[in-house]
Amino acid sequence: MPANLIEPALETKYAAMAVTEVRGQGIFEGYASLFDEVDSARDVVAPGAFTASLAARRTAQVRMLFQHDPKEIVGVWLDITEDNKGLAVRGQLLTELTRGGELFTLLRAGALDGLSIGFRAAQSHTDPKTGIRRLDRVDLFEISLVTFPMLRSARIGAFKGTTPTMREFERLLTREAGLTRSQARAVTRDGLKALDTNKTPERDARNNNSTAAFAARIRQAANCLSSQ
Repeated sequence: MPANLIEPALETKYAAMAVTEVRGQGIFEGYASLFDEVDSARDVVAPGAFTASLAARRTAQVRMLFQHDPKEIVGVWLDITEDNKGLAVRGQLLTELTRGGELFTLLRAGALDGLSIGFRAAQSHTDPKTGIRRLDRVDLFEISLVTFPMLRSARIGAFKGTTPTMREFERLLTREAGLTRSQARAVTRDGLKALDTNKTPERDARNNNSTAAFAARIRQAANCLSSQ
């Protein structure tokens, strides 16, 4: 094949805030890419970078892989859209497959929660001063579940449609309510009354504003369990 006909290899880009929900029947939601966040490869994705690609390629044509391995198709994407935060995705693992079932188990246990895109840079430029490459337009080919996302904030979050395990609830309290690990363990074990005997910033502040803010954080965590 002539050299000018050889297509360049796909690049990969991990998200900073990947899976944000895991539901029953293998369904999960999250962000495969976040806009205007510099990752460890010194790249940043511009808002609207996926618009042309999404218009040209149907959602079903974007493959769901594991670790960017084309031999490891593990599910289907149900919805891929851009919002003001990034590339929002909703997908379903094929739990009838051995790998799909394994990944769903890992998601539920919190052992796997990263997403990463496989793409080609259609339009980009690099700042000569900072060395940061800005991806203005990308051609999206696949989105993978991965072990180590390049952007730390791209993660799969709380579970929906199932009762969480004690460990899952502790993770939810630390991520969504902002508790420390010791506080989350205490709340899981003894309920909110446990915080009365723990030395916490919220308790030590002893004012209505801090109490209200703390209560709001707990309600936010509870809403993650009760919604949908």
